[in-house]
Amino acid sequence: RGRLQRQWISPKGAGLYFSVVLRPRILQSSWPLITLAAALAVHDALLEVYSLNTDIKWPNDILSNNRKLCGILAETVETANGRALVLCIGINLTSSAFPPEVNEIATSVQLETGEAPDLEIILRHLMIALERRYEMLQSVHGGEEVLREWSVRSSYASGKRVRVVSGQEVLEGTTRGLETDGALRVETAEGQIRIVRAGDVTGL
Repeated sequence: RGRLQRQWISPKGAGLYFSVVLRPRILQSSWPLITLAAALAVHDALLEVYSLNTDIKWPNDILSNNRKLCGILAETVETANGRALVLCIGINLTSSAFPPEVNEIATSVQLETGEAPDLEIILRHLMIALERRYEMLQSVHGGEEVLREWSVRSSYASGKRVRVVSGQEVLEGTTRGLETDGALRVETAEGQIRIVRAGDVTGL
């Protein structure tokens, strides 16, 4: 499933779908940055394996040519050993990963590279990248580094005209960077800065 209990279509062999249980050593107020770090890891892996330079849409979608290639979901869970975070990543490998009616908004590794993707190679590179980004986040000043690198790799970080839908509220404005917890800053036409911590963001 996707965010907000939405259906995630995942036919066998068409994509790479997996979850990792993490027990972060950072303050829980910084846990939202793990999603940003995971997006960087996906970006890293696809660049390393296929020279595919992707975009990151706040907070957790990987795009190629403005179409969704990967989704990331992070949820906290209570366990006998304390609170943990389940990080879920789904990457479209082939066009059969999604139905034809979403061809305009979805894409796959195969469509973007013209190559038949190798699941094992992508997973191996992604796990290495994820470990590297996760450890970086938990280092001294790691949160600042994740925010900086995410901002460099995302066209949505600053100066992007966007529409944000959160529940019944619709907000339009221009992105003005991220807060220390990864929340998106959006400047309205009236010059007001709104802090977005949840919602669907689309470019205008």
